[in-house]
Amino acid sequence: MIILGIDPGSVVTGYGVISQERRQMRLVECGCIKMKAGSPLPGRLKRIYDGLCEVLERCRPEQVAIESTFSGKNPRSALTLGHARGVAVLAAANAELPIMEYAPREIKMSVVGTGGASKEQIQSMVQALLQLPRPPKPADAADAVAIAICHANRNKWKP
Repeated sequence: MIILGIDPGSVVTGYGVISQERRQMRLVECGCIKMKAGSPLPGRLKRIYDGLCEVLERCRPEQVAIESTFSGKNPRSALTLGHARGVAVLAAANAELPIMEYAPREIKMSVVGTGGASKEQIQSMVQALLQLPRPPKPADAADAVAIAICHANRNKWKP
C-alpha cells in the first residue's frame, strides 16, 4: 500500500509518501511545496493544490493521511491553515482517495511515543523507523512522513 501524508501549511506544505508491505515501511519520496510568505492567499492555495496533484499523479498513493486542525491562539492563522487543509483534502478527494485525519498529538504519540515530541525528535524517529541515512529535511517534510507512518501504524483500513 502507498500512503501520502500531508502536513498542510499556507506558506509551507509538507508531503511524504511511504510504501507499506506487511509491517515493512519504506520512504518513496518527501518534500515541501513552498510559497512566498505574504503573497496573496488565492495564489498560495492554487500552488498547494497544483503541487499535491503532481505528487498524486507521480506517486499514485492508495490512501491519504492529513494532519487535522488544531485550535491555535491566533484565529486568523487558524483560518488560513484551514484554507490550506481544504485544498489538500480537495486534491485527494478529486483523486477519489480515502482520507484519514490525525491530530498532531496522535501523530507524535504514534511515531515518537510522546504527544509532546519536538520537530527534531520526529525527524530522528522517522529516520530510524525508515532506516534512512539521515533525517528527512526540512521538518515539514519529516512531519508529513510521520503522518503517513501514523496512518500505517493505525492501519484503520486494511488492504
